[in-house]
Amino acid sequence: MISPDVPPPLTVEPSRRIFGLETEFGLHLDTTTTRPITPEEVAGHLFHSVVHWGRSSNVFLTNGSRLYIDVGAHPEYATAEADSLTDLIALDKAGERIVQNLVAGGEERLRATGVEGTIHLYKNNTDSAGNSYGSHENYLVRRRADFKAFASDLLPFLVTRQIVAGAGCITRTPQGAHFSFSPRADHMWEGMSSATTRSRPMINTRDEPHANAELYRRMHVIVGDSTMAEPTTLLKMGSTDLILRLMEARVAMPGLALAREMQAIRDVAHDLGGTATVELADGRALTAVQVQQVYLDLVREHLGGLIEPTAEVGQILDLWQRGIDAVRTQDFTGIDTELDWAIKLKILTRYRERLQCALDDPRLARLELAFHDVSAEHGLLYRLQAQGLVRRIIDDARIEEAITTAPTTTRAHLRGAFVRAASAAGRDYTVDWVHLKVTGEESRTVLLKDPFRATDARVDELIDSLAST
Repeated sequence: MISPDVPPPLTVEPSRRIFGLETEFGLHLDTTTTRPITPEEVAGHLFHSVVHWGRSSNVFLTNGSRLYIDVGAHPEYATAEADSLTDLIALDKAGERIVQNLVAGGEERLRATGVEGTIHLYKNNTDSAGNSYGSHENYLVRRRADFKAFASDLLPFLVTRQIVAGAGCITRTPQGAHFSFSPRADHMWEGMSSATTRSRPMINTRDEPHANAELYRRMHVIVGDSTMAEPTTLLKMGSTDLILRLMEARVAMPGLALAREMQAIRDVAHDLGGTATVELADGRALTAVQVQQVYLDLVREHLGGLIEPTAEVGQILDLWQRGIDAVRTQDFTGIDTELDWAIKLKILTRYRERLQCALDDPRLARLELAFHDVSAEHGLLYRLQAQGLVRRIIDDARIEEAITTAPTTTRAHLRGAFVRAASAAGRDYTVDWVHLKVTGEESRTVLLKDPFRATDARVDELIDSLAST
């Protein structure tokens, strides 16, 4: 007999972290059709097959991830819970392929309405009208009473992290165009807030852990850029995780609180030369390079102690240092196959020299947009990757597996197995991050509050009951 009220005991996992990434994709229809076509119409055709099998445009997949249409007709994909960075990268890349796999059907349904065109999906953060949409990072942390003070210690790191983990962009101003580290930086308005769109903070403090609230809290970071190159995602998430490990161990953070966070994030973004300084609350002025070096040195101090010196940690520290050094020396050749902004800058510079044009030339704008196209056919990043000009962290086989299969070491495994079984049995069900529910006359729900637990007899029994019905 299923006992949904008697879950397995919950445990805190001090040596593991649950990671997640949420990506809002830009959606564009390239067509010569003269009648007005709204983004909502395009998104509806794109998600037709999803609604057909999932009976909703908001579904959980067999890989444990969530796929839905967000405000503004943005397809959004939230990865399943991962407890390793390579699993996270595989799930993130699987999301690109999952949404891209909807395109052919969407275009066919548009043709049936008399609209010929190509649907493009972009993993970027801004559109031509100046609207911004996000890439949200999630890190499960242990609950503590001083969460806001805890989170604020992360802000100087996040403000300056863009010099190594930014996506890069052409910024157009009345004074002319220049290259910036991050397209997201100009759209931040607060350090911390419980809002996401109204004020758009760097860290969202809404208390929604999707886990046992007595033990855990979710660090929801929304200041980062959507990243295309796998090494950039590894560095973005990995460096943040290393700092969080020290913070959770109550290691004293360097006194780098910023006097004006919003001014600082913009000054850093627009200074490719790395010489602009940010003012600290204590009156000092440091460059982003100096701030990042302080954090990196702090991590190194605890290597072999609080931080296990694994091969993956070694990769993160190596790329982190090379990214800092590249900005310091202005020699980007050591990172221009690994970090998004440097890869993009190299391509834009080459085409600019070939075309003999200014940085604000529309042809370069199209090239920049193509960098973020998730299509293997149209996407510039993937053409570069196929030519060996962008380094990999994982292989295509692992990404293909992640399209349909959840990580085997987290709660996502249970969710994915349930979705697969309920779909195969033709049963009505509802799923969210913590609930599995079979609906109907014999409605049954299992509550999963431990994101680290990948086995659960209650779920096994629930799945067995589907097969026997």
